[in-house]
Amino acid sequence: MVPTVEDAAAMFRPSEEHEAFRAAVRELCDAKVAPLAAEVDERAEFGWASYEALRAGDFHAPHVPEAYGGVGADALATAIVIEEVARACASTSLVPAVNKLGSLPWMLAGSEELRQRYLPRVASGEALVSYCLSESEAGSDVAAMRTRAVSDGDEWVLDGAKRWISNAGVSSLYTVFAVTDPSAPRGHGISAFVVERDDPGVSFGAPEKKLGIKGSPTCEVYLDHVRLPADRMVGEPGAGFALALRTLDHTRVTIAAQAVGIAQGALDATLAYVAGRQQFGHPVGDFQGVQFMLADMGMRVEAARQLTYAAAGRSERDDPDLTWFGASAKCFASDVAMAVTTDAVQLFGGYGYTRDYPVERMMRDAKITQIYEGTNQVQRVVMARQLLKR
Repeated sequence: MVPTVEDAAAMFRPSEEHEAFRAAVRELCDAKVAPLAAEVDERAEFGWASYEALRAGDFHAPHVPEAYGGVGADALATAIVIEEVARACASTSLVPAVNKLGSLPWMLAGSEELRQRYLPRVASGEALVSYCLSESEAGSDVAAMRTRAVSDGDEWVLDGAKRWISNAGVSSLYTVFAVTDPSAPRGHGISAFVVERDDPGVSFGAPEKKLGIKGSPTCEVYLDHVRLPADRMVGEPGAGFALALRTLDHTRVTIAAQAVGIAQGALDATLAYVAGRQQFGHPVGDFQGVQFMLADMGMRVEAARQLTYAAAGRSERDDPDLTWFGASAKCFASDVAMAVTTDAVQLFGGYGYTRDYPVERMMRDAKITQIYEGTNQVQRVVMARQLLKR
């Protein structure tokens, strides 16, 4: 069958349902999230009021399937939610983003009993969930992790420390990766587990003092002889490394969406500013040099959005080329976010360098999108290897 023009148009444009979803998220965020963004950043505390606003609108974990009490949003709808929340407040956008990151391993490989036990708690907003993969000496080199899980009868005993964990301490649930077979070949002896915040032996370090996304706490998670029943393992023993990478293939799309949202928020603020700011008797936006910068900003944001949506489609279908699209969307969109927010500060002039306007916060928030869930240097390695495989 030959595709029609209508088929091709649908591939490159979100559906009416997706746009209605966007409108609902934007309305909520403009009213309840954006007004709190500066305070959340200034206080460097988790924004509970913003979280409750998302929860009331069912936007805190839209990816959870309806079978487990969730909205059942597809990958594109979930990306749109994260994009729109990030446009208002990057810290708050980590609520739906990290909820997906932490719970997706359960959806990909967990038993039905484990899904039934935990996914409804995330869907209802009773619990947030975090993803515990990185360690002090195992960031980009995940296979070098030292956290251990030792079998003891019908239980596993976990010892170790995870670092750079988003929403740690706030989350009630944690997907933790640990070495279960030290003798296995590199990367083949790692397994995943669900750890609860109240499990004996679980504790947290002090929140990191960060450049941006200050309203999302980032802490170490300490595991001191934490005993778990065997049914808390996610998937098969030794399959954790592959599960971690497969999860990241999907969730890098959410970081791309976050980056697009931050960039769009900065562009929106800049357009409003240059239209009202007068210099030499004219609005700043009338000057050609400024217009060239605005054109580049808008072009980059839209290019990043289209690549992110294309990656979201691959994520939804679990296409074979998802690894390349996820890495390229995350890398490109985050580089765009950094460039666009930096230009936004420039176009605001001295005001852009102050906290009286939001663009300096957006520039600080944008930086992390080039780093977490794999630095952009790592993404380029991933992309190059995928190209060479072809």
